[in-house]
Amino acid sequence: MITVTGATGKLGRRTVERLLERVPADRVGVSVRDPHKAQDLADRGVRVRQGSFDDPASLVHAFEGAEQLLLVSLDRTGQECVTGHRAAIDAAVRAGVGRILYTSQMGAAHDSRFQACRDHARTEDLLRATGLPWTALRNGFYASSALQFLESARHTGDIALPADGPVAWTGHDDLADATATILTEKTRFEGPTPPLTGPAALDFDTVAEIASRATGRPFTRTVVPDDAFREQTLAHGAPAPIADLLLSIFAAARDGEFAAVDSTLAELIERKPTTFLSQLERAWAE
Repeated sequence: MITVTGATGKLGRRTVERLLERVPADRVGVSVRDPHKAQDLADRGVRVRQGSFDDPASLVHAFEGAEQLLLVSLDRTGQECVTGHRAAIDAAVRAGVGRILYTSQMGAAHDSRFQACRDHARTEDLLRATGLPWTALRNGFYASSALQFLESARHTGDIALPADGPVAWTGHDDLADATATILTEKTRFEGPTPPLTGPAALDFDTVAEIASRATGRPFTRTVVPDDAFREQTLAHGAPAPIADLLLSIFAAARDGEFAAVDSTLAELIERKPTTFLSQLERAWAE
């Protein structure tokens, strides 16, 4: 049994679909907050159980019988995030899970400028302390985040964002393929993997050139001072912690935390990872 948390989210759902191409449905389980959202999986023979990171007993039940658990990181930050991950890891130990795979991030470190990477580092510490076999999937920064940053530029033609650095933007589909491969084949990583990244690290100057190539119209790149960006984000209704979190992405990028490009993802999926140009073209066409 392979059990996946967050199976109705972007990465979890894609990974479940890739697993179902590789193993019988009765070997796949999912732990979801709302089982109704996974009814189609249940109809296909997947074991669907309700599990909430705020209810550890429910997680023990959801993880029952799992040889491997894919723990998809929570969409939370700081202590709230780490507390939820601790609950899931403790539940996995109580349920007798054989191995835990965790969706970490390239740049995970206690001294990262980006809060999420500090949360990943603390979660990896918790995994290390269990004594169980574990793997931290050091995923490249999701390309969907770059596309969100570009949403206003899509209409204005001006990428107005803080100063940045190169980032190895990486697609959910490629990462789901790699995750399913690790879960179902003899490929094993003990502890953190190498960075699982897209084929190139790009700054937003280069992204502007790519957007121009994709659309046939000019895109400019305007550097917005950090303070001004924060004020703009607050003015659009974002809470201060979210504004600070977004700003920290650019600070971490300037420090080169997301600049590494590695061949491991390509080796796992046996093809070149999807380029940012292809991802932008697909997203904007939709």
